[in-house]
Amino acid sequence: MKKKLYQYTIELTNGPVTSNLLQRFAKFSGSRKAITNYVKVFKINTDEIMGGIEEFPTLHDFFIRKLKPGSRPQADADIVSPVDGKVEIAGKLQEDSQFMVKGQQYSLAELLGNAELAKRYANGNYAVLYLSPANYHRIHSPADGKISRQFVLGKKSYPVNQSGLLYGKAPISGNYRLISELETGGGNVLMVKVGAMFVNSIKLTNTRDEWKKGEEIGYFSFGSTVVLFFEADSFRFTENIVDGEPIKVGEALANML
Repeated sequence: MKKKLYQYTIELTNGPVTSNLLQRFAKFSGSRKAITNYVKVFKINTDEIMGGIEEFPTLHDFFIRKLKPGSRPQADADIVSPVDGKVEIAGKLQEDSQFMVKGQQYSLAELLGNAELAKRYANGNYAVLYLSPANYHRIHSPADGKISRQFVLGKKSYPVNQSGLLYGKAPISGNYRLISELETGGGNVLMVKVGAMFVNSIKLTNTRDEWKKGEEIGYFSFGSTVVLFFEADSFRFTENIVDGEPIKVGEALANML
């Protein structure tokens, strides 16, 4: 009953009208007045931000803020975290490329809209990284590699917070998502950037075919999620990857086998 009620409520409120209102407010010049309270509520470390908070013209500009050079050093690992956030879950894909998040079963084939591509990652590993409104929302490359394919799926986006993952209608595979496949020296990596409630805005700032580990590739306009998938027998998670623990851009995530 609780799950049905949650889904019904979200269906009533999640649409173009509410999405546009939210975006218009965040980009309205008057929204800058909310930045100071935003910093206090979410306990944001302003020392690492490029520029003072009084320099941001809108709340949206603050949300997609950049950090000072050197704020996110790159670990000596083959794969590093592409975002600041929390490790929601790091686990192993099943033989049929199914995986679990918050008790919900997901199909990689459905998420990718491509059964053949999903088979490539059967029995591989995956990691779900959740970004809250408090996090830095720029996205970085997790490794050195070449983009072999990149495409968009989905239209509407539902919440990807704790309640959304628990009670929502499979938001990871149903939301608007930008999917990139990266060819590395140790195997292919799928990077799925998932849109959040109301706002599908995932902006690419790097359109080159070659990515360098740690370089910026884009940003989320609001809280969201990144899911990484690794081919079987290619990478192993580093010891710091623990479900529920925070992680930052550039911190070790996996190494080649």
